[in-house]
Amino acid sequence: MTIAHTVLIGLIGFSFLYYGVSCLSSNFMTAEFERFGLSKLQRKITGVAQIIGGLGVLIGYFYKPLQIAALMGISLLMLLGWGVRLKIKDTFIAALPSFVFFVLNAYLAYYLIFLK
Repeated sequence: MTIAHTVLIGLIGFSFLYYGVSCLSSNFMTAEFERFGLSKLQRKITGVAQIIGGLGVLIGYFYKPLQIAALMGISLLMLLGWGVRLKIKDTFIAALPSFVFFVLNAYLAYYLIFLK
């Protein structure tokens, strides 16, 4: 794995840990999920999924199948998040981060499965 891939995976892992905790504890994220039309339970499930995914990506440095599964799971989560953003007609800029994270995670999973 290249240094760039390693750094990118580290950034993704820590980003999802941060956003998962934020999703569970931030008033801003609570308001965002209300704006998305999602329930309190859906916000909590999303936060826990982000934390588990972030940990899986980081712990996966030592066990690649876990890292691949975590990247695929986070990729799906971001694809769903992008869909929610499109459904509520957010701006292109507001929807862009979820799409970028979807593509990055899908690419990294593909890379680890087929190219490494």
